Amino acid sequence: MSLHPQSIGPVPEGTVRVARAAFPRGNPYLRLRDELGTLFSDEDFAFLFPTRGQPAEAPWRLLLVSLLQYAENLSDHQAAEAVRSRIDWKYLLGLELTDVGFDSTVLSEFRSRLVAGSAEEKILHTLLDKCRERKWLTARGRQRTDSTHVLGAIRAMNRLECVGETLRHALNSLAVVAPDWLKENSQSEWVERYGKRVDDYHLPKSKDERQAYACLVGTDGHCLLDAVYASAAPIWLAHVPAVEILRRVWVQQFYRREKEIRWRTESEGYPSCLLMIGSPYDPQAHYAKKHTTSWVGYKVHLTESCEENQPHLITHVETTAAPTGDGEVIPLIHETLKNQDCLPDRHLVDTGYVEAKVLVESKRDYGVDLYGPARGDQKRQAREGKGFAAEQFQVDWEQQQVICPQGRTSQSWTHTQNSRGQSVVKIKFADSDCRICPCLRDCTQSRRPRRTITLHPQPEQEALQAARQRQSEPEFVEQYGKRAGIEGTISQGVRGFGLRRARYIGLAKTHLQHILIAASMNLVRICEWLAGELPAQTRRSRFIALMQPRAA
Repeated sequence: MSLHPQSIGPVPEGTVRVARAAFPRGNPYLRLRDELGTLFSDEDFAFLFPTRGQPAEAPWRLLLVSLLQYAENLSDHQAAEAVRSRIDWKYLLGLELTDVGFDSTVLSEFRSRLVAGSAEEKILHTLLDKCRERKWLTARGRQRTDSTHVLGAIRAMNRLECVGETLRHALNSLAVVAPDWLKENSQSEWVERYGKRVDDYHLPKSKDERQAYACLVGTDGHCLLDAVYASAAPIWLAHVPAVEILRRVWVQQFYRREKEIRWRTESEGYPSCLLMIGSPYDPQAHYAKKHTTSWVGYKVHLTESCEENQPHLITHVETTAAPTGDGEVIPLIHETLKNQDCLPDRHLVDTGYVEAKVLVESKRDYGVDLYGPARGDQKRQAREGKGFAAEQFQVDWEQQQVICPQGRTSQSWTHTQNSRGQSVVKIKFADSDCRICPCLRDCTQSRRPRRTITLHPQPEQEALQAARQRQSEPEFVEQYGKRAGIEGTISQGVRGFGLRRARYIGLAKTHLQHILIAASMNLVRICEWLAGELPAQTRRSRFIALMQPRAA
């Protein structure tokens, strides 16, 4: 497919005449075309296509169709049918009423080009540029962020199912790319063992039998891997994606002791969730758990503007591996918003995003006030109110000393790292001072009779203390209440746009899905704004409305 960008003309007269007659009271898509034009142009995505070959469909039209597809929750086939049959779509796309449209496979091919060319971010950025021109989006206002889980487009499997399916996937892949080699290096019993999908329902039930089955699968897998990496085997076999996944899964799930293959248990240790492969069909989908929700897939973070007298528009989408902490994405969000000239002055987030280091970096590097409730001190002394919490100690940063509430001065000051790899300061008091302290039993329960406290580096510790102090003030409740609106946005994305279910395999394609969802949600909100529909207020239950009526 080739592309030679052309200027976009007006809507054909015949389409205008019929559309006006069909929608005398107006239509969202007609209004959108009249107010904002075509939104995109061929030049925006010309780099995705070669200059020679069969002419391609206009990218600006394909992109609009993709957004309408998500806005109305249509399949590729249904979207292509809508292009052929719907008057409002033809008006927005600038097509003649007699236009026959295109085959539905064009949409899938276009999405693949977007991913291959890393052009997914341009979709949202181009739409936001149009909004900035209309003063619907301004920098240094308020924005808010929250995340939700995303189920991968795969079947959730336990460890035993995963290893069996991984070996089965490798055998099926090699049967396609190297059938003759596989026939010589396979065992006849593998047909019955791995011919059908591995399902926990058909696996052994007792613990000993499952352990034996795991070792059997592990031995078969190592037998195949030994053949792949043998000197006589073709070198390219080791680079087959399914074989590489098999190798990684076997390292994660098995270990060798002399010539025996053994199933890993807790005593041998497992890889972290960010490394552990949960399915051979999508190795980028990982297991995660948050509160009572556990899933295999990804996590998506949505950031939106929340200024009054402006439409609330999604300004950034970040798709991450499921186990990624919320605080880790804030620098990515701020850097992208900075490049768009769309940084907020105040960024409303929940506790998961408010970390000491992030508080400092947001203010120092981007001038953003990260506004949300900080985690409290989780140490026993603070939780139980016995002994002395860390905040009750007086810290002299210049002298690198700490004085406890009983007037004793610390003995050592050590810069180190905690279990998460973060820089911290560990302060210890002398045994001789703590041993005679009347508060010893409540203050510490360590074997050695001395107190130890851990602090963040000075800028981070002071930022964390300031955040904790701010959240105790009455004004905080009112200001932070604006953050709740992002939960409504996530609810809209889940209920109306399928935000929590990945349609595609892999992080890159799933991120494209989320970008298309965010852009289509913006499109819907723009249509509602042009129609004069303001954002609805948060619904209240009948009981709360009865007991706590709103002031007139």
